[in-house]
Amino acid sequence: MGVVKALSVLLVLVGAFALAVWRGWVPMPSEWNPWAPLDVRASPNLLTRYKLSRLQDDPALCDQVLNTSGLRVSRQADTSADAACPLRNVLRVQGADVALSSSFLASCPLAVAFALFERHSLQPAAQAVFGQAVSRVEHLGSFACRNIYNRADGRLSQHASANALDIAGFRLADGRSISVLKDWPGQGDGARFLRLVRDGACDDFNVVLSPDYNAAHRNHFHLDMGRWWVCR
Repeated sequence: MGVVKALSVLLVLVGAFALAVWRGWVPMPSEWNPWAPLDVRASPNLLTRYKLSRLQDDPALCDQVLNTSGLRVSRQADTSADAACPLRNVLRVQGADVALSSSFLASCPLAVAFALFERHSLQPAAQAVFGQAVSRVEHLGSFACRNIYNRADGRLSQHASANALDIAGFRLADGRSISVLKDWPGQGDGARFLRLVRDGACDDFNVVLSPDYNAAHRNHFHLDMGRWWVCR
């Protein structure tokens, strides 16, 4: 009975503390406050994934977070609920400090995760290996109304909700190109950079699939914000 009573008291104290933080009665740094909006400029931590998940169904919160992202975006109208692949709270990402091979559609969590990735993973990896920035991201697209691996049957891909992005390579500030297809199998700086990028992306996206996963991903990184956590 003593253990049960102690646990009950602990739960009450935890609940009281959470209420106090939520009400603002107890000051706490915003990056460690689960109810504070995500700031893309701050280093990711254990609460980042939770804060990203809050963006899916809250366009107002999404807009607030985007203001810290550096992304250039335009909000897209929701599609019909009876569409084969309905889209809600979707943005067109047009660029950031880094250029894009083309704009792409993205769910709010995917767009913000991309901003986190560019700032906290991609550019630090480029500086560590090459001593310069990435100037352009080469991608293969995001939205595609299809099943996984384009199968006739099965569940829809995360691409079907603009919740996934495929990245094929990068261009450095000096004009050099790094390709997943050509440089991943090598032993030089390109391969080392790509592995740092893949590993860093695993901190920003829920699912990261690279050439290590299977042959279907030999030429790109698949990045998505689905419900599973996979880093391959």
